[in-house]
Amino acid sequence: MDLDPKRLSFLLAVARHGSILAAADFLHLTPSAVSQQVSRLEREEGVDLLDRGPRGVSLTPAGRILVEVAENIERELTEARSRLSESQDTLTGTVVIGAFQTVISGLLAPILPELDAELPGISIVIAEGTTERMPQLLRSGEANLIIVDRDLAPTPPAYTAEVPLLDEPWRLVAPTASTADPSITEIGKLPWLGASRRAAAAPAVERAIDALGITPVTTHRYDDYQSALSLVRAGQGVTLLPALALKDGVPEGVDVIDMAGLGSRHLTIRHRATRREPGGPTRAVLDSLLRLTREYELVE
Repeated sequence: MDLDPKRLSFLLAVARHGSILAAADFLHLTPSAVSQQVSRLEREEGVDLLDRGPRGVSLTPAGRILVEVAENIERELTEARSRLSESQDTLTGTVVIGAFQTVISGLLAPILPELDAELPGISIVIAEGTTERMPQLLRSGEANLIIVDRDLAPTPPAYTAEVPLLDEPWRLVAPTASTADPSITEIGKLPWLGASRRAAAAPAVERAIDALGITPVTTHRYDDYQSALSLVRAGQGVTLLPALALKDGVPEGVDVIDMAGLGSRHLTIRHRATRREPGGPTRAVLDSLLRLTREYELVE
């Protein structure tokens, strides 16, 4: 029968602690359980490993040989764990990040080359979707990480964990030269584009209007930010856009007005949190993504 390394650990504990009773206390087992494992090892190998006497136990020559083997195995395992933890290059696999359009264009796409360079063994895949769709991707296992707007995403399920990623300011965008005095009073006189209930900007627009204390006339309805920018450029009104939506530049005919009271969009990363998750590749991507987001100039 092959030598069982697990049984060697019981013999090693007896050798190190001086008795079966002390070894059992260290291993959080009964003395009988430890004694049975050592006895079984003796039967399997056909040798006596312990001299059992009224004053305790001591190792036989065969016992000392197997204790040395056990110490070598322990040392090899410790070194292997250390080498695995020190190098992310050993991590391999695919990690899917679910995100919506502005996060992909304003954040993920710019830092993706650095992520790939830091984690060469991991294939990082970006999956676009809406904030409402993201939790389904995580639940089904189609995504390992999702980036959501905390104000819009459903309450995280018990099997998930959430990590803050970025607070990006909302910006007021207006047709060029629509007002020479960007005061609250003048802004309140301008027409505001209506963000539909499906638009991510809808809650932010409502909060900003309340915070500014204005009652503007609303016109048109938009769902996505590119449509909003086109309408602003056409002189149809003003609205709010998150800073990431303007990361690629502001179109001609559109002004960005800095004002207090517009608030921020809170982006978070959500992942499954179970006994086995997040796995090594997912954790490595999460840690790198958090660090690169802090270092990258995302909001100008």
